[in-house]
Amino acid sequence: MKVTPSSSNPPSSSSSSASTSNTLIFQDGAIQFRQRLIISILSHRPLLIRNIRSESLTSPGLQNYEASFLRLLDQMTNGSKIEINSTGTQLRFHPGVLLGGEVTHACPVEKSMGWFLEGILPLAAFGKEDLCLRLEGGVTDGLHHEDPSVDYVATSLLPLLKRFGIGNSEGGESSLSSGDRCPLSVKVVRRGAAPLGGGEVVFTCPIVKEIGEPLEMVDVGKIKRVRGTVVSCKIPPSSAARVAHSAKGLLHRLLPDVWIHTDVHSSRKGSSNKKNDMRMVDGGGSGGVGGGGCGPSPGLSVCLAAESTSGTVLVAETCLDASREGRGALLPEDLGVKAAAMLLEEIRKGGCIDTGAQSLALLLMCLGPEDVSRIRVGTLSQYTIVSLRLFKKAFDVEFKVRADEESKTVLLSCLGTGYRNMARAST
Repeated sequence: MKVTPSSSNPPSSSSSSASTSNTLIFQDGAIQFRQRLIISILSHRPLLIRNIRSESLTSPGLQNYEASFLRLLDQMTNGSKIEINSTGTQLRFHPGVLLGGEVTHACPVEKSMGWFLEGILPLAAFGKEDLCLRLEGGVTDGLHHEDPSVDYVATSLLPLLKRFGIGNSEGGESSLSSGDRCPLSVKVVRRGAAPLGGGEVVFTCPIVKEIGEPLEMVDVGKIKRVRGTVVSCKIPPSSAARVAHSAKGLLHRLLPDVWIHTDVHSSRKGSSNKKNDMRMVDGGGSGGVGGGGCGPSPGLSVCLAAESTSGTVLVAETCLDASREGRGALLPEDLGVKAAAMLLEEIRKGGCIDTGAQSLALLLMCLGPEDVSRIRVGTLSQYTIVSLRLFKKAFDVEFKVRADEESKTVLLSCLGTGYRNMARAST
């Protein structure tokens, strides 16, 4: 990554004023850090972020995981220029051209690998070549109940990408030119739990020329089944079974078709117990475990997915936070009940996607064809509301938001920009 210390004195040339007018400028620090970088690359507009934790006395400026995400973007692009001032409180980013290809990146343990995957998903299909990304050394589970896990990405976000024709071999003429060579998938080669990590993940995504069809996701349907996986690392197998049993105990009060599998790992390579393991997302290996053991830290996590009659998937997950809930503070039964209650809360909110997938869906709607796309969601999260303002600023796309009083949901529609993959090699 080429990092150039930025000068405190602004440039005074006439040409710089023209480029400044096209620059995305934010004065509120590291809010939506990944989203702003992604928007900068997709819109081909420079980015300037000021006041990054400028008031913090202990850790001002960019954090280690944010610098790592910048290095990842630098590997995925050609010609990107990154300028950071001496205190790390100001960032200038000039986007390059997306390349794709084979990329290997070492993730810090402060953030989950799912945090990195979630950040680059909007870019993965718009490179010059199919993307094969290998993430090493990080945490595969969610962290602090905030970051998404790799299982959440495979269960919730990848099926959403297929709704837009990405990785869907049955798409139209503008779907995939090389989908048969590179499936849309996430494979966990090695599990890694907080705080020491040690996981390894391989993510592959084919490129597309454009998003062929507008999105139409307004039919919520009725929940017909629940599938899930409980993952444990260096913890007795009985704990994972207790989590699954308690979660099924709550969900069986509402529907009979509930199937939760256990995936037990130890630190020995190849010692994964896959007795009840199955892939929760179909279509070319969108989920699954490679059986390469796990990292040095113990961990316990659960990911549940509710599937409806209309084909929608709502996902909820939680994990054992060793820093707060270790040494018996939270029993496995409590973790299972908590995960089931979180899934039921997502179902209560309604909508065709869960809360964590709202921002990605709306961004892909902005990149869609010049036609009206519609989607029904539950309660809009604060992150999604800020994202809508960002899309308006970068793409000049304004969403029509209408509340449905009958179903207590929100219907969003917009006119896409007809975004095309200009980095794709012409044949």
